[in-house]
Amino acid sequence: MKIIPAIMSGGAGARLWPVSREKHPKPFIRLADGKSLLQHAFLRAAALPDVAEVLTITNRELFFKTEDEYRELAVPQFECTYLLEPMGRDTAAAGAIVSLHVQKAYGDDAIIALFPADHMIRDLEAFRAAAVKAVALADTGRLVTFGIAPQYPETGYGYIEADGEDVVRFVEKPDLPRAREYLASGRFYWNSGMFCFSAGTMTRLMEEHCPDILEQSRKSLLAANRSTVASGTRIDLDAEAFSQVPKKSIDYAVLEKAGNIAVVGCDIGWSDIGSWNALADLTEADDHGNRTNGDAVLVDVENCYIQSSDRLVGAVGVKDLVIVDSADALLVAHKDEAQNVKKLFSKLKDSGHEAHNLHRTVHRPWGTYTVLEEGERFKIKRIEVKPGASLSLQMHYHRSEHWVVVSGTAKVVNGDRELLLATNESTYIPSGNKHRLENPGILPLVMIEVQSGDYLGEDDIVRFDDVYGRK
Repeated sequence: MKIIPAIMSGGAGARLWPVSREKHPKPFIRLADGKSLLQHAFLRAAALPDVAEVLTITNRELFFKTEDEYRELAVPQFECTYLLEPMGRDTAAAGAIVSLHVQKAYGDDAIIALFPADHMIRDLEAFRAAAVKAVALADTGRLVTFGIAPQYPETGYGYIEADGEDVVRFVEKPDLPRAREYLASGRFYWNSGMFCFSAGTMTRLMEEHCPDILEQSRKSLLAANRSTVASGTRIDLDAEAFSQVPKKSIDYAVLEKAGNIAVVGCDIGWSDIGSWNALADLTEADDHGNRTNGDAVLVDVENCYIQSSDRLVGAVGVKDLVIVDSADALLVAHKDEAQNVKKLFSKLKDSGHEAHNLHRTVHRPWGTYTVLEEGERFKIKRIEVKPGASLSLQMHYHRSEHWVVVSGTAKVVNGDRELLLATNESTYIPSGNKHRLENPGILPLVMIEVQSGDYLGEDDIVRFDDVYGRK
């Protein structure tokens, strides 16, 4: 029996700002062990029995970051397929695309395990055992959901009422009195958002309950652009067709309408990491209830979560706070208001503030750049280019650039000249000059770029040739 795990990786993760941004969403958040949520999801997928390949459905702008995340993992190589969305259309569209792809590649009976990338599961053995049960039920033609044994009356999750392995109903997020009733009854699970089904079962259910989602998804897949990449296959869904897919969750579009749904109840150390409080729970508390991730010095502090990636955070005489420090933004919130960080994120987005969108370190297909300092008529960047990668052949109208190699080797096109620069060597690129930067070596190329000019925006760029297909 073929099992195809499919990882849904997307969403802005607004409640986890400032670490999560629109172009660096929640799945890419690194935990204390150094791995991202997405990497943990891939490792869970790879640990399932009889895996044929690993699918990832994500936004096309996140492809290169996703491939880099997988490349870091020292696991046996699996064939990977990336189903790339031009825009978000929620989980029903993801389920449709995955099911149609698997149906064509492996047939109706192939089993899909569909789960989000931004959850955390601590007990991998229990998860694997639950997945084996789910696969067996899915092989009989049932649509299976994973129900989490509730530990307390949580109001932030949906619930599943069950009679044995049969789902009775799905319930929206309850108020506290009702959540207490659900917990006391012993008939309810938290809805994990993880599912297992055969490709044929899901397409039949979608044909019955949401044919518009299935049909537009099929059109976008048939018109998709397919290409071979280092780790497998890249499938770029057709933007025009995919934009017409109704935006609905798989719960609303399929599960709440279908019959014969099974639930596998499990206790797997699951969390959907939906807020800073949930992320804090992954770190052990000290004697005063404080949890820290990074460099922090605390005096008379109680029941706080403090995270810092770059610098020391000092706190005196405070309690019940979430403090998260990043290179370009600082969050201070009462723990009881952690869910409302999304309101702050929305305010930043509505005002056009760049902090909702990007970090100071920005990932590109060829590597990263970090803005070190910026002022009137100048900007200083640290640029790191992956081995064998190159930037586009480009030109700027409004700025000149000075490049200094810190480590590695740079192959440079500068006007009509071609240069090979070693450590401590540099070149000056006047505005209007066509230029390209390439790393011909086997080690990362690190360089400092100093820009100067009347306008230093990232949109002052004319590309003449780009291996990544950018304009």
